[in-house]
Amino acid sequence: MFPYKDDNPTELTPIVTVGIIAANALAWLFVQGMGSAEPLVRSVCDLGLVPGELLQTAKPGSGVELAPGLFCLVDAVPHYSTLVTSMFMHGGWLHLIGNMVFLWVFGNNIEDVMGHGRFVVFYLLCGVAAAGAQMLVGPNSVVPMVGASGAISGVLGAYLLLYPRVRVHTLLFLGFYVTTVALPAYVMLGYWALLQLLGGLVNLSGVDRGGTAFFAHIGGFVAGFILIRFFASEDALRRRPQPPSGYYRYRTYG
Repeated sequence: MFPYKDDNPTELTPIVTVGIIAANALAWLFVQGMGSAEPLVRSVCDLGLVPGELLQTAKPGSGVELAPGLFCLVDAVPHYSTLVTSMFMHGGWLHLIGNMVFLWVFGNNIEDVMGHGRFVVFYLLCGVAAAGAQMLVGPNSVVPMVGASGAISGVLGAYLLLYPRVRVHTLLFLGFYVTTVALPAYVMLGYWALLQLLGGLVNLSGVDRGGTAFFAHIGGFVAGFILIRFFASEDALRRRPQPPSGYYRYRTYG
């Protein structure tokens, strides 16, 4: 299921959400060379988070080949700034676009209930919590972690707590057919969370092989579910009644 909109209007202009999307897009264009091999590998290596390097559990000079003939080696000095810079790096076009669509659909509502400044702090904290969760299960990993999905997972966790019954419109791709379905947020996000948990359990013995950082998603999701209680404005929540209960609606194109 791939969400493309929700039935949850906002009062504030989501300038931070738009700004984060713009920052990710600009980083992809001008830092990562739109996916060209050398700038992509260089950006992932230099600005991605390497657990074994940050925790100093991996041997300096060890590393991983990210592309034919292009290696990322562990530095002897930990680079703590990668806790933040890694949130703005991506591994490909689909990685970037998928993350930004999720942020656009759900981020504006979370920014709306906490304000611009608080949302910046909330987003970054969820990203750091996501990185911490992934490092916890793979402290010796020399594979760089990149992507906004950990921080965005925090946004999803917050959304689930605040708006479990809001309708989320999603795309379903079934062979040659494209189906739209409007689901309550707890169904759509619960399904997403289940996939992350199952993916994490399957990959638990291979956290150093790269691929999707499922535990980062789980860690960010849990962090957002908890932190929203401290960041959401009670006044904003009182002024914004819960939208109508979700229901199922299908439309098929073929």
